[in-house]
Amino acid sequence: MSESLFEITLQNRRNLHAILTTTPKEKLLRIPEGFNNNIFWNIAHTVVTQQILQYKFSGLQMHVPTTLVDKFKKGTIPDGTATDEEIKLVANFLISTAERLKEDYDAKLFQNFQEYTTSARVTLKNIDDALAFNVFHEGLHIGAIILLLKHVS
Repeated sequence: MSESLFEITLQNRRNLHAILTTTPKEKLLRIPEGFNNNIFWNIAHTVVTQQILQYKFSGLQMHVPTTLVDKFKKGTIPDGTATDEEIKLVANFLISTAERLKEDYDAKLFQNFQEYTTSARVTLKNIDDALAFNVFHEGLHIGAIILLLKHVS
């Protein structure tokens, strides 16, 4: 697997971390008219989705709490609230899960990947497919976040 996918993922996560830690909480949580989610949901969703796509589908323990997964997985809708602790938790997971992914990949932990077809109709057959798709997925959400930032400012 190309080292660049890990570098791109980590840089995407640094960008998301910067948005999360510099945007006022009120703006992170606001759901503008015409939207069904907010900046915080999009950021937390990227963390949760990466864990599901790469760890859960490989039969491995995810490195984020189930409560976070249940609140931000595909199909969920934000309630417009978040504690300061929850925001800090997501901020920490942005970087730590990206770094851990590289370590676990290098340790060859992702051996039993369960094939999965995404809602974008892309079939992931192995961990390398999941890594590539995750970069695409996070890019979609970064685009949504940039649009949301324009609507909450």
